[in-house]
Amino acid sequence: ETVIYRIYYYINRSQNGRLTLRELKRGNLIDAMLHADEEEDINKVLRYFSYEHFYVIYCKFWELDTDHDFLIDKENLIRYGNHALTYRIVDRIFSQVPRKFTSKVEGKMGYEDFVYFILAEEDKSSEPSLEYWFKCIDLDGNGILTRNEMQFFYEEQLHRMECMAQEPVLFEDILCQIIDMIKPELVNSNLENCAGIVQLSRGQAESYITLRDLKGSKLSGSVFNILFNLNKFMAFETRDPFLIRQERENPTLTEWDRFAHREYIRLSMEDDVEDASNGSAEVWDESLEAPF
Repeated sequence: ETVIYRIYYYINRSQNGRLTLRELKRGNLIDAMLHADEEEDINKVLRYFSYEHFYVIYCKFWELDTDHDFLIDKENLIRYGNHALTYRIVDRIFSQVPRKFTSKVEGKMGYEDFVYFILAEEDKSSEPSLEYWFKCIDLDGNGILTRNEMQFFYEEQLHRMECMAQEPVLFEDILCQIIDMIKPELVNSNLENCAGIVQLSRGQAESYITLRDLKGSKLSGSVFNILFNLNKFMAFETRDPFLIRQERENPTLTEWDRFAHREYIRLSMEDDVEDASNGSAEVWDESLEAPF
């Protein structure tokens, strides 16, 4: 099921649950299947079929699903990534704006819904992710992101920084940074500097960002982190040299590939520690509900 959800997340761009021949031709599924046929180690098939990737997704869901009814609510999702996300963005997800839930239980996200969320959250460079988060920030659904919409989400980030005694970064400065990163077409054609953008956005005219603008920039994912993921925003601001080195050493890996690799190692180490604390890795208590 996880493999299928991943395939549909990336290839079924119409999100209607049916793959067309055109989508199949445009996607990389056939190549991934051929790779899976030829490769003995399934974990080397990073596209769709990796067991390690499945393990990370499932364990992440299991950690949040505290009562193990295979459903998670807003309060569960708020704990994701060490409380990285804002309440406002979680509200938008549970309003089913970026994607209708398949769980059929009001106020609850099912496993399939979570797979779409985690893929979008951990690799904001992919087009499905950009579309997912764009819908969240586009409050009025008119296909553009305005200054007011971005400020609405950033306000909670600013409040969290103040609560954590971190030096807050004012929205005016953030807006300049976002415009410099994305270089929207409207701004490119009308403005020459960031000061002009702020002046215009205060009332003389309205600068805005389109989905096309975001898809044309390699830094778009960082914009969404700035707006609603405090942990990743801080990491972006400090430019973690370890992550930069990782990217240079493996430029072909996606953000998702790197995330899944790190998390699999962490989860494996936790399992080893838990086995050691139980006295033996071979002792199994069937009374304990476990993912597997």
